[in-house]
Amino acid sequence: MNVDPKLHGGDSVLDEKKPEKREKKVRRGPFSSLGRRIMAINLFSVVFLAGGVLYLDQFRDGLIEARFQALTTNGRMIAGALGEAALQEVSLDGQVQYLTLDSLPIKRVLRRLSIVTNTPGLLFDREGVLIADSRRLISAGRNIVSEELPPPEVKSPVRLFFEELYDGWEKLFPAKYDYPLFPTNPIPSGADFQEIGTAINGDNGRMTRQTYNGELVLSVSVPVQGFKHILGGLLLTESGNSIDESVRSAQVTTLIVFAVTLVITLLLSLFLARTIAAPIHMLAEAADKVRRGIGRRMVIPDFSERKDEIGDLSVSLRSMTTALYDRLDAIEAFAADVSHELKNPLTSLGTAVQAFERVKDEKIREKLRAVIASDVKRLDRLITDISAASRLDAELSRAEGEPVDLIKLVEGVLDGYRTTQMFTAISFDFKRTKDAVKVTGLPGRLGQVLRNLIDNAVSFSPEDGQVLVRLKEDEKFVILSVEDEGPGIPENKLDAIFSRFYTERPKAEGFGRHSGLGLSISRLVVDAHGGTITAQNRTDEAGNILGAMFLIKLPK
Repeated sequence: MNVDPKLHGGDSVLDEKKPEKREKKVRRGPFSSLGRRIMAINLFSVVFLAGGVLYLDQFRDGLIEARFQALTTNGRMIAGALGEAALQEVSLDGQVQYLTLDSLPIKRVLRRLSIVTNTPGLLFDREGVLIADSRRLISAGRNIVSEELPPPEVKSPVRLFFEELYDGWEKLFPAKYDYPLFPTNPIPSGADFQEIGTAINGDNGRMTRQTYNGELVLSVSVPVQGFKHILGGLLLTESGNSIDESVRSAQVTTLIVFAVTLVITLLLSLFLARTIAAPIHMLAEAADKVRRGIGRRMVIPDFSERKDEIGDLSVSLRSMTTALYDRLDAIEAFAADVSHELKNPLTSLGTAVQAFERVKDEKIREKLRAVIASDVKRLDRLITDISAASRLDAELSRAEGEPVDLIKLVEGVLDGYRTTQMFTAISFDFKRTKDAVKVTGLPGRLGQVLRNLIDNAVSFSPEDGQVLVRLKEDEKFVILSVEDEGPGIPENKLDAIFSRFYTERPKAEGFGRHSGLGLSISRLVVDAHGGTITAQNRTDEAGNILGAMFLIKLPK
């Protein structure tokens, strides 16, 4: 027989055209996607904080404001001393001479106070004419005092490295100030400094300027008064080099702290990524191996000792994998049982067909027809029951439970049996303790379990026997039992009767009328409801067997 290659499983044209699905390469280790996200989040705050300290001008502005306040304080002190020196021109008879700042004592006072405060000063009269410059006053005829300078500060190699790094960065991005240029006239006048006009008008003034080299120069003007008359204006200036050096020192220190913090944060991020990402990668690899079927039973790594979410994840994956393998084992066992059960009637059917073709005796052929019909019915019954059993597991996993009134359920099932068995002498009784007993479950499947047990009880009951259903409850469980008056169950078969395809029927029924799946399906349904089903024999005080009893326990 020729086989169409398009229908052949191994050499299918469709298989040739089907694109090969490639496994997506997963990056492992601390530098995976999750590891990079952890490091990026942890490093962002550190970099943002360091950038704010390095590039915001709040620290510089604070230093400038502090120097302005110090210059203003020194200016007031020097202006007050100059005003007092101008008052020395007052005569003893109370007549006031013309007050002026253009005198040698006043210039000496300016020189001395400028040296004490280490602040250069310019003194202007009311017309804005320069009277004195502390930088040009020379103490003629005085001894020169010299002091040995302290040794230069020894800096650590780490600080030197970061200072060079900072200087290189500053050269790449030099600071640009939008300040007016500082006057460079050899003999300045009040017109060069607008703050002198403010001082001559009686107010303090301040101004920030810069040199051609970009260095800051701070200046403060203070009025010089005598007898409540403004005699002139004092201008104090200070270079911004000290401010730049202070800012540079603070930012280099910040850079060092940032580098140390960055290394520590990076190490902590790597540790965090390793403790989070690495276990997740191990779990993912194990799950991939389970999916690909590498190994008969792939063990999921156990991280339950971590006592965290990853530990909970590993426990859940291990439980899921165990349930999956158990399900696969059950499927394999079910397939083996189905194959075995189908083989018997097929073998019998094949033998009967072969014999039917050879035998010419009509009576024997009639018997063979009966065997063939019986085997066909048996096959049909087996396939129907197998199909129902295979769908049951999936249905139980998808269906949602609902409140079930067991009293109404039992009474409805028994009413059906009382109707169908009305021409027999078998009686059906129901004993209950309360008016309402409810559980959460599937009413259709629970009714199927009850019918299976009652069918089993009816088949083993004598002609005038009784099938008794009892319903009671305790603190945790609802107990439902089905009792008959049959011959009972062999003690060594009390658990085996729940196995698939196990049958042990009364001789009067004949062979092949039952598939042996009823009690197996019943146990599967009860287990899905979180309960248990067991079988035992009813005995009297003497130990004689009075019948069989099936006991179902369902949680409330």
